[in-house]
This record gives sequence, C-alpha cells and structure tokens, in this order.
Amino acid sequence: MRFSRDPTPETLRQENDEVLRAIDKFPERAFGFVYLNPKHVDASLAELERCVKELGFIGCNLNPDPSGGHWTAPPLTDKHWYPLYEKMVELDVPAMVHVSASCNPAFHATGAHYINADTTAFMQFITGDLFKDFPNLRFIIPHGGGAVPYHWGRYRGLAQDSKRPPLSELLKNVFFDTCVYHQPGIDLLAKVIPVENILFGSEMVGAVRGIDPTTGFYYDDTKRYIDALAMTRADKERIFSGNALRVFPRLKMQLEMRTKK
Repeated sequence: MRFSRDPTPETLRQENDEVLRAIDKFPERAFGFVYLNPKHVDASLAELERCVKELGFIGCNLNPDPSGGHWTAPPLTDKHWYPLYEKMVELDVPAMVHVSASCNPAFHATGAHYINADTTAFMQFITGDLFKDFPNLRFIIPHGGGAVPYHWGRYRGLAQDSKRPPLSELLKNVFFDTCVYHQPGIDLLAKVIPVENILFGSEMVGAVRGIDPTTGFYYDDTKRYIDALAMTRADKERIFSGNALRVFPRLKMQLEMRTKK
C-alpha cells in the first residue's frame, strides 16, 4: 500500500481509513498500524488515538525522516517527538521505525534509504536518553535492523567509548524483524540478537520481488529461513508469534475480540 510522503492532516485520516478497508478484506490475518506524519504532530496524535481506540489498530508507523532522504528532522531522541511517545505509552502501542520514499537521488529507496534509516535510528537510541524518560516505549526496527547485527561490535564499542549504557539495556525497548532476504543474514541475526527480540516479518510485495536462482524460492520468502534456523521449535514459535503477542498487547486483545464474533 502506497501513501503520500507528506500527507496533510486531512489526507492522513483518509489514508488510515484506507488501511482499515484493507484490513477488512482479511479480518483473520490483517491488523492495522497507524500511519502518522510527524510534521503534523497534533493531527498525528488525534489519528493515533482514533485508530487505536475506534478502529482497533495495534501499533503505528513512525517515519524518522519525513523529508524523504534529506534528513532534516530531529533525531528520534529529541523532545520534538515526545508528544507522540507520551500517547504511545498511554495507549500501550509500539512503533515500527520505517521511512517512506526517497526524494534524494543519492539514496535508492529500498536498497539504501531503508537500511540507512534502520541503522541511524539504532545509533540515535544509543546516544540518547529516550528510554530513561519512557521506560515502557517499544520500537521495532525493520529489515533485520539494517547494519546493526552485522556491526554489533562497532555499536558495542561506540556505546562503551561514549560512556553509554550497554546495548543490552536498549534491547528492553528495541526489537528487530526478519525481513532479511537470505539464509546467512537470518543466521547472523539469530546469532547476534536474543531470540526474545526478534519478530517474524515477511512481505507480500517486498523490496525484491524476484526468485533467487540459487534456491528457486522468492527472496522475500522469509518463513523458510526461520524454519531452517538451528534453534528449538519453542524459540521459533517465539519468533513467529509469541514475541509479537508480548510486544503488541493490543494484538492479543484484537485476536480475542475477533474470535468471539
């Protein structure tokens, strides 16, 4: 589903209503994330409350770069974002940190801009004190965390040199999905990141739509990579569903409500 990069307060409501229409087509499988525009904080706060309380959405999408690849917004640890965080904590919903399209020709949208944003967000969390102010705030960083798991030693060292808390403290609030398109990448993610911080992620129309000639399967068929991990069945179930129910408390509520209908 495509959205405006910089929706007005009026179109923001329309686009979340479009999300709801998509959910209604797949009531047994689809759950809503609120589409926000941090340029319009008041409108985003109203939408967050409306979509969670009235429409049953379970989380939100937070774009750390509304400029579309020019990075003019304050870091995620800046107090500019605090009204949104206060509302997220009040409603007990997490945010997926995910940029939109790139307007900068230097950054390919899915091949560079997305991964840059994932990595940038994590580094911002390292250097800020956001989780001291919001100990119950939860973020999911997509695409396996960008460069983070691959360069875990670098970030551990940067945190140490900067006299910041160890990365294990961040993992109380930060989670990673499995939108990684090859087995070695998933193997690395599962080796570096604790299993309780990994949430299954797949894509119907992903960044790569083709078939990997070395396997004969679609690149974004991420379930098969989890199935092949050298871990217990119980840990795989945590990745597939258990962790999501913990990170998204409203998911469990919605599942129970839909079961009763």
